[in-house]
Amino acid sequence: MDINNIKSQFPILSKKVNGKKLVYLDSSNSAQKPISVLKALDNFYKNEFSNIGRSIHALAVNATNKFEETRVNVKTFINANSKDEIIFTKNATEAINLVANTFGKQNIKKGDEIIITELEHHSNYVPWHYLRETYGAIIKFAPVNDDGDIIISKFKDLITAKTKIIAVTHLSNVTGTIVPIKEIVEIAKKKNIPVLVDGCQSAPHIKIDVKDLDCDFYAISCHKVYGPTGVGILYAKKKWLEKLPPYIGGGGMISEVKKDKITYAPLPEKYEAGTMPTAEVIAFNESIKFMESVGMENIMKHEQELTNYALEKMRRINSVNIVGNPKNKAGVISFTIKGVHPHDISTIVDEEGVAIRAGHHCCQILHERLKLSATARASIGIYNNKEDIDILCDAIEKCRKVFELK
Repeated sequence: MDINNIKSQFPILSKKVNGKKLVYLDSSNSAQKPISVLKALDNFYKNEFSNIGRSIHALAVNATNKFEETRVNVKTFINANSKDEIIFTKNATEAINLVANTFGKQNIKKGDEIIITELEHHSNYVPWHYLRETYGAIIKFAPVNDDGDIIISKFKDLITAKTKIIAVTHLSNVTGTIVPIKEIVEIAKKKNIPVLVDGCQSAPHIKIDVKDLDCDFYAISCHKVYGPTGVGILYAKKKWLEKLPPYIGGGGMISEVKKDKITYAPLPEKYEAGTMPTAEVIAFNESIKFMESVGMENIMKHEQELTNYALEKMRRINSVNIVGNPKNKAGVISFTIKGVHPHDISTIVDEEGVAIRAGHHCCQILHERLKLSATARASIGIYNNKEDIDILCDAIEKCRKVFELK
């Protein structure tokens, strides 16, 4: 795999920051975009723009066809049974809220239980908290050990006759933990409990097969998968989409409107009210093509090798502590430097052209569990190489010098 060729497909990576070569290690926050995605956005607005699903003129038909082509390719990308199981949302946060809201209306009453984990991003906690506020649901947190792995035995102990749904991340955006989703789903299925998976961090980095996972819901954030902002994906088993009520009402999601009744559109339009992010969905098709051209197996192999290289090199730096040591780890490396606030780390490495994130990464629960207020985080994308890691480590050494650490 030619990483230099891959890098060349991302225009922003030729940019200089503070006079230094840009080293972008913040892909867990949002991935950069290949030129094919940027061109697709530009071309649609310049030459093909139209709304979809309404008019029957040539521009509208072309836009609708391209929009639906993306849906078909998403279905293939994650190995869903049907394109009707693919719902476009404005982001993964909305996808999770869609499930929490509609599932909650039908299935949650006072005292019912929802299980999440201590690894969760706020977007996979706050929507369930709303059900706690509205219906009196109880939220249980499956604990993690110091390495950042879910303690499966304790997770099992949380399940009771009142457990209505389990919501869990596939890949932690703090520790890089790859969660054993199949095992969790198998445990849940024995109790007939549906499982929602937050796949925001996993979709760009590991092969997703929703049929193999057998989860009921899977949420994806397209801007993390080298695609545009403003688009998310909800995969849901057809039985749930047919059973649950619509989330947002308006144009596009109705079949017939009368004064005394309204009938809803068939799937997937039932859940896609109003004007959709047409250009962004169409451009996301190019993200899928880009990923497939590189190959998920190649992506996984490259990123795992680079993660191992980074961990080995960073652990040799005095005062650096890597957060978590899970059994299966992806390219998300959160770290601290003794005596240096993570915001100072981020500021100093930025002076060297290195983009990382600092803070709690929308994961306050996990940071509290690990007795940390904040961490610095370097996250790997397909376009990173060993030179990027070397520059990061040199920048970390600069932090140590600035703070006169031994």
